[in-house]
Amino acid sequence: MSIFVIVKRWIAIILLFLHLCSTTELYQFLKIPILIEHYIEHKAVNSDITVYEFLKLHYDHHVKDADWQTDQKLPFITHHDLPTIVFTLQNPFFIEFSHFNGSISKRKIPVYNDAFSDLKFINSVWQPPKFC
Repeated sequence: MSIFVIVKRWIAIILLFLHLCSTTELYQFLKIPILIEHYIEHKAVNSDITVYEFLKLHYDHHVKDADWQTDQKLPFITHHDLPTIVFTLQNPFFIEFSHFNGSISKRKIPVYNDAFSDLKFINSVWQPPKFC
């Protein structure tokens, strides 16, 4: 395997990771070291606390306490709105091309072939509820 293939694969993995961390809650897993450090702090104060008790204390109806600021840095405590992109195209959508053959002629070319869409069927599916 050549070095180019290996570099290309790693670049793809890094770009996928960056994309998933910025558009999903995957970035929360990057906060796991904070969770471990905070558990160790609790263990130093109370040596009898188990991992289950620690998680129950912080994730099951957590109340404001002395270490509230640190608790807010734990994974899956706070959530952020993720970007959402939605767009629709108006029907019909045309692209105009100009050809130069001594004179400029314009013609409209549809982007999709609507011969396969039955508007009567589509309109019959999306109806408001009817009451008897």
